[in-house]
Amino acid sequence: MARWHDLGSVERFTLPVTPVAIGKARYAVTRLGGKFGVVSGVCNHAGGPLAEGRCEGEYLTCPWHGWKYHAITGKGEPGFEADAVPSHEVRVEGGNLLVDLDSATPRTKGKHPPHPLARRLERTPGAIRVVGISTTNMDTRNPRYSTSEALLDVAMDFAGKELGAETRAIRLAELRFRACEGYYSKSARACTWPCSITQMDPDDQLDQVYEAFVHWADVFLVATPIRWGGASSLYFKMVERMNCIQNQITIANRVLLRNKVAAFIITGGQDNVQAVAGQMMAFFGELGCQFPQFPFVAHSRGWSAEDMERNIEYVQKSTELRDGARMLVARAVHTAKGLLAHDAAPQEVARGGRKAHQLTLDERGPEDVPE
Repeated sequence: MARWHDLGSVERFTLPVTPVAIGKARYAVTRLGGKFGVVSGVCNHAGGPLAEGRCEGEYLTCPWHGWKYHAITGKGEPGFEADAVPSHEVRVEGGNLLVDLDSATPRTKGKHPPHPLARRLERTPGAIRVVGISTTNMDTRNPRYSTSEALLDVAMDFAGKELGAETRAIRLAELRFRACEGYYSKSARACTWPCSITQMDPDDQLDQVYEAFVHWADVFLVATPIRWGGASSLYFKMVERMNCIQNQITIANRVLLRNKVAAFIITGGQDNVQAVAGQMMAFFGELGCQFPQFPFVAHSRGWSAEDMERNIEYVQKSTELRDGARMLVARAVHTAKGLLAHDAAPQEVARGGRKAHQLTLDERGPEDVPE
C-alpha cells in the first residue's frame, strides 16, 4: 500500500540534487531535464551523504569517495550495478512533489574484493626490515645532490651489509601521489583505512608508503632537508595523507603500527633542527612508533650560510656525519629487535583513554540508518 509524502512545491527543487530529511531518514531528490527522482541519501560505501553529492549525467555522485548511483533507479554506475541504493516512486500533484515512502527498492551491495592494504596485520618471520624514506623534492630527470638523501643512502647501505637487515628505499620525488583532500574534515568516518584516495585512484602511488609502514617495515628511517625552518613540503604531503593511519586510533581505537621504530636524518643550510625533529617525533609518536636513544642525526650551517656548495662539500667529506648515520640506524635496528623479542606475536591492539569511540547518528553507515 502506498504511503505518499508531500515534499512541497516543485519550485523548491530547482537544483539537480536537493537533500531532504523525513524523520531520521535522509533522501536525495534529483531533477534532471524536468524529471524527478528520489533515492536514499546514504551511500553504500561508508555511509556518506549521497544527498550532498553532485549529478554527473544521469548519475548521482557521493561527495566522500565518488561512488555513483543512477538518479532515478538508484543502481550503481555501469560495471557496479549490484551496488544500489533504494529508490522511490514519485509524482507531481497540484504543483507539489510527492514521494511514496513504501515503494523503496532494496539496497543491494555488490561483492568487492578487499583492497590489498586492508589485509590482516601480521609480521612474517625474518630479519629486521628497514624502509628509508627520502622526502627531498627534485627533478628526477635531472637529479641533484641531496645531503639528507646521501646520508640516508649511507645508513641504508650499512643496515643491509653490516646489520643483516632487509632494506627498501622510497624516494617520494619519484612517486605520483595526490595531496590529502581533507576527508577527515568532511567527517571522521570519511577518512578511511586504506586511505580514501588510495581506494579511489589506482594510479596514486602512496600505497607503496602505506605498504611499507603498516605491513612491511620494522624501522622507518625518514630523511628530510630543512626548508624555511621546517621539514620538506614532500614530507608534509606524505604525513598529511598518513592521517588515515592516525584516524584509526582516534575514531576506531585501532592501532595499525605496533613494534615500529622511527628515526630521522635532518640536514639543511639553515638552522631549526630541534623544531623539525620535534615535529617529526610528535607525529610518528602519535602513530604509535617507538624511538631509539638519540633518535636523529642532523647537520646545518646556520641562517647566514648561503654558500650551499660549501655545505654540500662539508657533508660529502664528513666522516662524523656518515658514522652518525650508521650508528643511528644501528640503534634503530637494535630497538626494533628488542621490541619484537618482547612481543613475538604482534597483533592489532587498541589505545584507550583519550578519545573513546561512540557511534553517533552522524557516524552511522547505511546499515544503521533507517530508510
